[in-house]
This record gives sequence, C-alpha cells and structure tokens, in this order.
Amino acid sequence: MRPVRFVALGDSLTEGVGDPVGEGWRGWAALLAGGLGESVEFTNLAVSGSQTRDVLERQLPAGLALRPDVVSVVVGVNDTLRCTFDIHAVASRLDAVYAAFASQGAVVLTACLPDPGAMLGLPGALAQPLARRQRAVNTVVHALSERYGAVHLHAAEGAWLMDRAMWSADRLHPGERGHRQLAVRFHALLAEAGLATGGAPSPEPEFPVPTKSASLWWLATAGTGWVARRCTDLLPQLLRLAADEVGHRARGTSARLDLRAAHAVSMALAALSADIA
Repeated sequence: MRPVRFVALGDSLTEGVGDPVGEGWRGWAALLAGGLGESVEFTNLAVSGSQTRDVLERQLPAGLALRPDVVSVVVGVNDTLRCTFDIHAVASRLDAVYAAFASQGAVVLTACLPDPGAMLGLPGALAQPLARRQRAVNTVVHALSERYGAVHLHAAEGAWLMDRAMWSADRLHPGERGHRQLAVRFHALLAEAGLATGGAPSPEPEFPVPTKSASLWWLATAGTGWVARRCTDLLPQLLRLAADEVGHRARGTSARLDLRAAHAVSMALAALSADIA
C-alpha cells in the first residue's frame, strides 16, 4: 500500500512555533503525522505570519500538487491582527481552499481557535474587538467545515486551553505539551472516523520544560518581535476600536457591536451560498 500523504497548511501554529526540536520547529501536525498509518509522507507548507490570503495564493497550489489524502488548514489568527481584517474576504478564501482539497477527495482537518487578546491578557476594551474578530473567523470555520465534511477540532475554549503549562512564553503559541494535546485530539477524531490507523501521539513532553530564564530570553529576543511585527499596523485601529468599545459600554449598548459582527458573518456566509447556487 502506498503511504498516506499528509500535507499541512497554515501559519506559525502549524509550522510548530513553541515546540523547538534541534534548530527548527516540530509542532502538532508533525506529531500527528506518525499516527495516521504505518507509512506516512508528511509535508509541512505552513509559514509563520501567514494569513488566509497567503494560504490561498501560495500554499494551496503547492498543496494540491502533492495530492494529499489528509490536509490540515488551520489559519485566521493573523488576519484578526491586521487593520485590513475583512470577514467576507476570510470566508471567501477559506471556502476556496476547502473546496479545492475536497474536490480532490482529501480529508480536510480544521480547527477553531482561542482569541489572541485573551491569550495575551489584554485589558477588556482592547481584548473584546479581537475576541469578536476571532469569534467571527471561528463561526465561518464551523460553517464551512460542516459544508465540506471536514474533521473539525473545537479548540476555542476548554479547561485544557486555560492551563498555563500548555503555552509557550509568548502566550500565543502552544508549548510542546500544547502541541501534543492538539495532535492527540486530532488523532482521536480521525481514529473515531476510521481515518487514523497508527498509534496516538504521546501527550507527555519529550523534552524538559524550558527554564524561566530561557523563556524570558526567547520572549525578549524573538517572541516580542513576533507580536510587534504582526500588530504594528493594527495598533492605531485597535485603539479606535477600544475607544468605541468603551463608549458603547458607557451607554449600555455593547450588544450592538456583537450584533454588527454577527450580521457581517451571516452576510459573508450568505454570499458564499449564493455563489454556490
């Protein structure tokens, strides 16, 4: 029997940031690969900083050329950290990516994710706009996952996500234990569907937890720069969004912001349905 072809698309989460091995990153997708079958060909196309546009325009063509049996598409957080965030565009791009792989007969893996503002511990007025954006992306991913029969991991909330031991020093990327939890949970879903015949990845870390000094050094030399590069163009807009948040809160009209975001998601999904029709 030929090997199972597993291709991973996405951003730093799938690239493996937070799970260092040697001079590079490993991550949940690499940990999951060994559990898909006796023989697996794994290709990781994920690139740190990628947005849905990058996955559509750069990673998708390379992924389709590999004709995977299983493909993971986990992306969207970087879109929420940009001033150009547009849920209509995000929905359209994800729809195109999922549809392309589904048309090849690949099993598509997806996940919804926690919002970055909460993970960073931002004040409420700053965190809420980011939370609203991530909820919008998650709603789109849920809907499209159902449309294309994807294997979907709900990783937006849960006690395990709140465990500090799951996260690296920057609080945005899982540490080794967190990456292993993602791999274990994806494997369980695939095994339940009869799509994973290999052993489950171990949930226990292979390497010692980085010391506090090592974590702080990484955060100072690399992690802070990672966050800054992705949020620089967002900051002026985020401050305006925070001011709007505070104003609505003072007037008792915060629900309007949630309704506005929900309406935008509904319109984005309705537009995709209209295109299919």
